[in-house]
Amino acid sequence: MPDETRTLSHAHKATPMASNAPATNDSPAAGPAVWITRLVVVGLVLAALNLRPAITSLGALLEEVRDGLHMSGTVAGVLTSVPPLCFAVFGIMAPRLARRFGPTAIVCAGMAAVFAGLAIRPFATGTAGFLAASALALMGIAVSNVLMPVIVKRYFPDRVGSMTGLYSMALALGTSVAAAATVPMTESLGGSWRTGLGVWALLAAVAVLPWIPLIRDRSAAASSAAGPARPESGAPAQDARPPRITRSRTAWALGCFFGLQATGAYITMGWMPQIFRDAGVSASTAGVLLAVTMVMGVPLSFVIPRLATRMKNQGPIAVALGLCGLAGYTGLYLAPAGGAWAWALLIGVSNCAFPLALTMIGMRSRTGAGVVRLSAFAQSVGYLISIPGPLLVGILYQHSGGWGLPLALMAGLMLPQMVVGTLAGRDRTIEDEC
Repeated sequence: MPDETRTLSHAHKATPMASNAPATNDSPAAGPAVWITRLVVVGLVLAALNLRPAITSLGALLEEVRDGLHMSGTVAGVLTSVPPLCFAVFGIMAPRLARRFGPTAIVCAGMAAVFAGLAIRPFATGTAGFLAASALALMGIAVSNVLMPVIVKRYFPDRVGSMTGLYSMALALGTSVAAAATVPMTESLGGSWRTGLGVWALLAAVAVLPWIPLIRDRSAAASSAAGPARPESGAPAQDARPPRITRSRTAWALGCFFGLQATGAYITMGWMPQIFRDAGVSASTAGVLLAVTMVMGVPLSFVIPRLATRMKNQGPIAVALGLCGLAGYTGLYLAPAGGAWAWALLIGVSNCAFPLALTMIGMRSRTGAGVVRLSAFAQSVGYLISIPGPLLVGILYQHSGGWGLPLALMAGLMLPQMVVGTLAGRDRTIEDEC
């Protein structure tokens, strides 16, 4: 398998649920009909476009939402911590649901949940209702996010890399467009934050449609989600009896690296527009700056995995990305408005530690079974680590009355991220340590 396909198939969205994806080509001998594959492509792109607007649109209007619902900084921090919590909790449900109903049916239901959550959220009259509606949308995102790689493997076994790149680009595009367009769209629709957030439900409603006819392909798709019941005869013993992952220092380093980069990403999506607005930047410009940060992931999500697979040690890449983040957060502290565009670019580059983390997960095991176990461990640990970050930023912001301490925290997190990234990037596998 070419490096690109191997890297992207293991790297992009390799989650704890990936263990339920087959290691071999599970597509039917005759292959799905042309119209089905075209519909799947449309469905994947539309679903990917909906995987982040629920988060980044809220970040762009967080000040208005806080004022409208009378949220404290601490409660707003809880709100920005909800995405990783939902991804950690609800993502675990995806494989079991896919085995029972088929992945296409679950993605269809996931997009319906995103639509329902985003449609209900603007009508919330209190913080609890707003959080519940947000959690519903995030639940749909979580299960869809997990199962999209399984669907790619099922329908495009020979084009895993290109199809993963396609929906990854759509994901980054949806993230950046929601960040940039939410405020101007809100102003053009009357200025109500409720309308500005609710309009994204329309995109989710459109994303449901391609998946409805695909539900009929449930039985074949479900078999691809279930994976083999037992190892095939002649399979290596290490596939049947995988290593105890908790004994591996590399696995722990990867889990910590994944968690620290995710912490930075969720803090950025939840709080960066507010940092710029408090520095005197207009709301619309702050949204565009967040979009600039997010859109950096489009080209770099292709460049970084290719570069990483050509290096025996990926530690230097982790250090370079960490230094970009350190420079960006330091700049936000010293001159948030004066160098806003430069800081947004630097932080955007730093947040591309995400594709690096996924690439290293695919490189730190010699076997397919080892990769899925490492993915499960690293991402489970990582999402748990990332949950307190946005909440802590909200607490520091409320009690200090400014962004000095929160920015010091953000910059400080770059240091351990570089350390564990260097450890995770060493040329060794978990089988060497277990």
